Amino acid sequence: MTTAEAKDYLQRGAIPQLFEETTIEELKQQFIKQQDAKGFVVDGFPREIGQAFTFEEQIGSPDLVVFLACSNQCLRQRLEKRAQEQGRPDDNAHAIDRRVETFKQNISLIVKYYQEKSIIVRFDADREEEDVFGDISAMVQERLFPHGINTAGSPQLALLDSPYGADREHPQEEDEEGQTEELLCPDLLRMATEKLKNSKIIFVVGGPGSGKGTQCEKIVQKYGYTHLSTGDLLRAEVNSGSERGKKLSAIMEKGELVPLDTVLDMLRDAMVAKADVSKGFLIDGYPREVKQGVEFEKKIAPPTLLLYVDAGKDTMVKRLLKRGETSGRVDDNEETIKKRLDTYYKATEPVIAFYEKRGIVRKLNAEGSVDDVFIQVCTHLDALK
Repeated sequence: MTTAEAKDYLQRGAIPQLFEETTIEELKQQFIKQQDAKGFVVDGFPREIGQAFTFEEQIGSPDLVVFLACSNQCLRQRLEKRAQEQGRPDDNAHAIDRRVETFKQNISLIVKYYQEKSIIVRFDADREEEDVFGDISAMVQERLFPHGINTAGSPQLALLDSPYGADREHPQEEDEEGQTEELLCPDLLRMATEKLKNSKIIFVVGGPGSGKGTQCEKIVQKYGYTHLSTGDLLRAEVNSGSERGKKLSAIMEKGELVPLDTVLDMLRDAMVAKADVSKGFLIDGYPREVKQGVEFEKKIAPPTLLLYVDAGKDTMVKRLLKRGETSGRVDDNEETIKKRLDTYYKATEPVIAFYEKRGIVRKLNAEGSVDDVFIQVCTHLDALK
């Protein structure tokens, strides 16, 4: 990208995709170069929820997130003053409007995500700099250095600007009287719907031993879909040690069911994070009952197809017994398997009937080989193009 092209992006308030794609890698390189630092302050990051997820996957979870809440009026005054003093190309009226709108679209999911981890703190940034800094300093001292700072003085924190440049003022809505209205609880459902409106969403239903997991793997390899399993998401959240993970762990230890709203929140967050890069989503083993499907549509989006991986009961029993010879799983015995299958059929029949009325069920004969079943899968997925 030429200097002129980059300047043009900034003047329009846009962020080149190339910048977004290299953000995490640039941050990683800066962390490596400054390994002696006792901590890092990453300015203007993350810009959207996908970056938050990717950062945690590749680098780690932040210890503290500082949310500077600034009214639109104060924001514009500061940017106009900066434009006069520094002449930055992105401090023009059009660019400011675009940056404000982009921020409003992305901030709610980011704030919600970090609120659930109990690591975000909001500060009123309409005040004088010294007052804001005093409050931030006290919070950093309380959260990160509760036993005091070492005798050498201030902790040595490295300041890292995100590679695409930081939007330092975080605007918020104003009511008719000009008072600041926090952007912590906007319409998350509308945002998720907008983000996922063009995504292909495939429910994959099949009994234990039907081979649906294997088919999902092959779909991911050929079509570039994102494979999501509610069980995997729950386990990953528990293992992360997050506040939500601790709550889920406590629920499961009691033998209670995880609330459906929580499961759907996790699915939605995972889907939104991948919406810009995934060619579609496979929701594995979902829904298990009609209510789950109905609520999924209310909170996320309607499914495009339901792939019903249908193997006969005798076939599934035989496959699971075969697996039990090497898996060592205590539930891979014939009596337990048959009980699981009975439960599965009772739960699945109403789900299949519900979606058959909509004409989106595609039944796969799963009695044959893996490749034979996948040929059927491809026929249905290719028809979506």
